[in-house]
Amino acid sequence: MCAPSTNAKIKASQEETTATVLKTKTISKSELASHNTPSSAWCAIHSQDSSSHAVLDITSFASKHPGGDLILLAAGKDASVLFETYHPRGVPPSLVKKLQIGIMEKGSYDSFYSWDSDFYKVLRTRVVQRLEERGLSRRGSIEIWIKALFLLSGFWFSLVQMYINTSNFGMASVWSITMGFFAAMIGVNIQHDGNHGAFSKSKFINKCAGWTLDMIGASAFTWEFQHMLGHHPYTNLIDVVEDKKKEEGVDCKIEEKNQESDPDVFSSFPLMRMHPLHTPSWYHQYQHIYAPFLFALMTLAKVFQQDFEVATSKRLYHIDAQVRYGSIWNVMRFWSMKIITLMYMMGLPIYFHGVVKGVALFVIGHLACGELLATMFIVNHVIEGISYATTDLKGADDKKKVGRPSTLMGDTPMEKTREKAFESSAMSKDKKDVPSVPFNDWAAVQCQTSVNWAPGSWFWNHFSGGLSHQIEHHLFPSICHTNYAYIHDVVEKTCEEYGVPYQSEPSLWVAYGKMINHLKYLGRGKIE
Repeated sequence: MCAPSTNAKIKASQEETTATVLKTKTISKSELASHNTPSSAWCAIHSQDSSSHAVLDITSFASKHPGGDLILLAAGKDASVLFETYHPRGVPPSLVKKLQIGIMEKGSYDSFYSWDSDFYKVLRTRVVQRLEERGLSRRGSIEIWIKALFLLSGFWFSLVQMYINTSNFGMASVWSITMGFFAAMIGVNIQHDGNHGAFSKSKFINKCAGWTLDMIGASAFTWEFQHMLGHHPYTNLIDVVEDKKKEEGVDCKIEEKNQESDPDVFSSFPLMRMHPLHTPSWYHQYQHIYAPFLFALMTLAKVFQQDFEVATSKRLYHIDAQVRYGSIWNVMRFWSMKIITLMYMMGLPIYFHGVVKGVALFVIGHLACGELLATMFIVNHVIEGISYATTDLKGADDKKKVGRPSTLMGDTPMEKTREKAFESSAMSKDKKDVPSVPFNDWAAVQCQTSVNWAPGSWFWNHFSGGLSHQIEHHLFPSICHTNYAYIHDVVEKTCEEYGVPYQSEPSLWVAYGKMINHLKYLGRGKIE
């Protein structure tokens, strides 16, 4: 009578032993990188002390993931930053343990960033508490729904008006500019939150919101790679080794590239010098003059060049794109949406206005869209007082040194804010100690490399889709932008308490002027 029970215990013990062996299996960086498709997706996340990395199999979990297939973007890579920043309330350790299938080989990932400070942990707790106090949902609100309906209606109405004004090309051009404006607004207010998984609690609605980028002619997949896997985790950070190889004309294999590099500061605009590390050319001394004209071409370049390059090569610079284009359905979505959008954005204008005027209307709309988008994006990270970082962390003795983001002039703003925090603490009645925060603490680096403008403004926050609260957005990408005006004071006060920079400008116009001036200095040459 006892035999079946004993056998069951033995079997359970064997299964537990097998599971333990699997969880301690050592996995190489190349093996992890090979599991980078929707049908086989593994990712690595750091341990609490960042001394090792656990490997998770997220293939089957993707369909159950509250954020939908957003999790698949982590496939084949170190997803530590994504893991930390997209879960303000944290992830249950039991779930991590359940998904774990092994550990990474020691030294597989030598990150620029530190996660040793409690700065980000405290910040997350306080922000979540503020949302709960105000009864605000982390994802979506009635505000974003009303705005989305208005913007989508405005886009299609403007497009139709552009079609039917066949007797007045000037008026058709005005409607084309209006359509471009609404397209830009859809980009920053709907697709941005949708692809970050912040538009709604519904995975399906988030996917639809993200799809609106395809609707206006671009590709949500390309945007995910550049924005969510490159720019957001590694803001203003450049890989020194890779950058030197580029200058020498060497393109190493994608698995040999360092994922910690921001494509926005080395790829978004040709003829521009946007990082102090880059070698200046003679024409860069004029970049502050021609930059505004170049900005207008941004969406045209992405729609007709970058999107197709990524879809055909299945990579975006140092970022592997197999995680999306490894699916035949995603490939079909890309090509079908390109054909459909070109039909109603250029084909129908040509049908109603003729070839020359039809193409001109298409270009006019894109120029308006590109100028507005580029203006609101670039002032957040390429501006006076902003810091830059490089992954060159080896000292003269070949030992790892702490990365210190610094400005164009070589200053480290966080040194000044730390000193100010110590002075304030010494003068206060309770004389609280200023908590230690490394210069390369991930959250602190986001604050050092991002700038707000018109902080606290409900209008500008809505107009810009939260780009005016860039610091809050980079720290909490999975929180809907409609909440940023309500949490910015929490972030600012916490930064002040920890001695972390929190740079903001009074308006977009002031920020734009400082950005142009900054480009002027960047164009002069390297500051030694």
